[in-house]
Amino acid sequence: MTVRNAMLGAVAAMTAVALTACGDRGAPAADDGRIKVVASTNVWGSVVQAVGGDAVEVTSIIDDPSGDPHSYESRPADVAAVRDADLVVFNGGGYDDFFATLLGPETEGARKIEAFPLSGKAADHDHAEEEPAGEEGHDHDHAVNEHVWYDFGTVQRVAEQAAADLGAIAPDKKAAFEANAKDLGAGLDELTARIEGRGAGRKVVQTEPVAHYLLDAAGVEDVTPESFADAVEQETDVPAAALAEVLTLVERKQVAALVNNAQTENAATGQVVEKARSAGLPVVEVTETLPEGATGYLDWMTKQVDSLAGALGA
Repeated sequence: MTVRNAMLGAVAAMTAVALTACGDRGAPAADDGRIKVVASTNVWGSVVQAVGGDAVEVTSIIDDPSGDPHSYESRPADVAAVRDADLVVFNGGGYDDFFATLLGPETEGARKIEAFPLSGKAADHDHAEEEPAGEEGHDHDHAVNEHVWYDFGTVQRVAEQAAADLGAIAPDKKAAFEANAKDLGAGLDELTARIEGRGAGRKVVQTEPVAHYLLDAAGVEDVTPESFADAVEQETDVPAAALAEVLTLVERKQVAALVNNAQTENAATGQVVEKARSAGLPVVEVTETLPEGATGYLDWMTKQVDSLAGALGA
């Protein structure tokens, strides 16, 4: 799928680098003894926070629930934060490429976790980019999708990598980090059991394919026109025919629900949401960062899973 390639130095905070340590700082650098962690968004920040607990000081560069990570521009404070980090964690896969500009020789001592390669989807991503685009159709194939925080297996692998890296930085706390990662994994397993296959045979349309992996786990069919999804992702005008098709799908309730990315609304997606609500079609709100009031990754994701399950009648 086409990604908004981080707007040439924009988007959230930390890009594609190796998953293994690029060096060992030996001891936590935070003044209060905590390990300094910098995350591109508060999604990955919350995952590391769950693993590190009180032993980590997490700074998430993008934590504004009303902001659009795709249009974020880094600031001098971000450079300073990354420079002083013991561990950085970011999404990769074209989502937060801007963070590559924040990583330089002065950050070589920090350990780095990149989620997208850990997802196991990187090879498919590269292969898909080499293939010519097919004809426009109703079923938009988002099988290669950078929003891997909606893939619970990937989140678990990031948590396990975080436990390993934090344990290398603070060996005396390694067992606690591993236990925390295991607890997070148990919560992820519960979410998987709650949604897996619950939407089999149902169709949905999305304003943007952010929650692709969650929908895939639910077993639903995404019938969003490819030209609509591509236009939203590329921040270009949605073709009139594609918009009309989506409006018809929601107005006639030919889908079970509309899945809406609440953080990147434009005129076209706003029109679709309004049409869905007026038609009485369930609207499932999803986001790219933790919203205000969310206490952590599991709290945030549980609410979204419950919302989707309710819309699907599961």
